[in-house]
Amino acid sequence: MRLGLIGLGRIGSFHAETLSALPAVGSLVVTDAVPAVAERVAGRLAAAGAGNIEVAGSVPALLASGLDGVVIAAATDAHPELIVAAVEAGLPVFCEKPVARGAAEGVAVLRRVEGSGTEIQIGYPRRFDAAFVAARAAVASGELGWLHTVRSTTLDPAPPPPEYVAVSGGIFRDCSVHDFDTVRWVTGREVVEVYATGSNRGAESFREAGDVDTASAVLTLDDGTLAVVSNSRYNPRGYDVRLELHGSRDSIAAGLDDRLPLRSVEPGATFPAGTPWQFFIDRLGPGVPRRTHRVHRGGGR
Repeated sequence: MRLGLIGLGRIGSFHAETLSALPAVGSLVVTDAVPAVAERVAGRLAAAGAGNIEVAGSVPALLASGLDGVVIAAATDAHPELIVAAVEAGLPVFCEKPVARGAAEGVAVLRRVEGSGTEIQIGYPRRFDAAFVAARAAVASGELGWLHTVRSTTLDPAPPPPEYVAVSGGIFRDCSVHDFDTVRWVTGREVVEVYATGSNRGAESFREAGDVDTASAVLTLDDGTLAVVSNSRYNPRGYDVRLELHGSRDSIAAGLDDRLPLRSVEPGATFPAGTPWQFFIDRLGPGVPRRTHRVHRGGGR
């Protein structure tokens, strides 16, 4: 395959390394809003012995370079325009979350691309994590009985830089969106009511961007199940991603392993005993590469 990659920040650079190492990818064309960044990443990959890496001077040049598909890892603000441009070029698209900064803009993208016949996938790695897949299967099989409570948690070990916060779309669209997707995907239900709140006790950059550093939401699902979502940019013990499902017959959890970034104060407790997770690629790494070469039509379920 000949693939294009737009955006070479932290996650874009990771995708560049992953894609260039796949035997199925014969050549990779990259571009970034800052040309020097694209040249630097391409040079680093070439020096590391990566395959055929090309740099395109612009997005139109990249889309016209004879591609088989496009990966979008640019800033959130650019996602709608880039998704539409790739679809109009007839190219399958993998785009990092979220689709857009706002719901209205996201719906507008949907209206532009539906019926195109072009495959689009939005990047939600938890759908490919073994524990989350097992949790979904447990719900679908009925072994948990009827659900009454779902708890989904994403706690970052440290806040992102102010430059990222300013264009991220805010904690609900940048961080909580993974939990919202997980709740819908694992339960197979839709959200009918939301109560959300947030607070700031950390860096001033969040207030300046109209954002919060800690947030919680209570979701009511269409069958009456309650889902509690918890997020923070400040969890210095590590990267905490968990999902709890409590049903009438059984309760299960994903992310409850020895690397859980929590310290128990129960007398004599030795769990968790491992080195805490520190980065999302470490915690969800096995699922991240898989999603980059499994492009399909998305959807909540």
